[in-house]
Amino acid sequence: MSTRGRLARRLVQLYTGLALYGASSALLVASGLGLEPWNVLHQGLAKLTGLTIGVVSIVVGAAVLLLWIPLRQRPGLGTVSNVFVVGLAMDGTLALVPDTHALTVRVPLLLAGIVLNGAATGLYISASFGPGPRDGLMTGLHRRTGRSIRLMRTVVEVTVVVTGFALGGTIGVGTVLYAVSIGPLAQVFLRRFAIPAAAPGSAVASAATPAGAILRP
Repeated sequence: MSTRGRLARRLVQLYTGLALYGASSALLVASGLGLEPWNVLHQGLAKLTGLTIGVVSIVVGAAVLLLWIPLRQRPGLGTVSNVFVVGLAMDGTLALVPDTHALTVRVPLLLAGIVLNGAATGLYISASFGPGPRDGLMTGLHRRTGRSIRLMRTVVEVTVVVTGFALGGTIGVGTVLYAVSIGPLAQVFLRRFAIPAAAPGSAVASAATPAGAILRP
């Protein structure tokens, strides 16, 4: 694959993955059966402020990026794009999905949201344009404290889930199912969407590799 063709593929994967991530999160919201950790917080803040969950996601993402400054983290194109694209895609999808109370519809929405989230994760991480603001927070805390990434991720996500739940965010079977399935799903899709390595010395080669990525944009 040529250098230009590889860059074009990476950009397509980045923005497709981020848009699908927002859409998948919207499906989880529409199911009403439980959200992934950060969206529990976003939903709780949305109820508190009256803003849409997508707008809250953008505001929280931007606020988290400010925390990168003392952690000396450097954002990439994927980091900045993540802040805006995911929130806009979430609001757009929620505007299209009708409200439903039937479990026969809510359960498929939940399952589709989780699988689509795994595919979106594989797409945007394989593009290697930098971590999302929330993942960068965890890796930054890991570097600054010397604690494991697993511990930092657990501490941060437990904190946001508890805070979001206290504000009215939805925790349910979907939250648990997401937690146990997103890792294996993401690994499958990371292999599926992996981009061939650039030629040595290529200007578009990225230091960030999917193998070192965490799973939240």
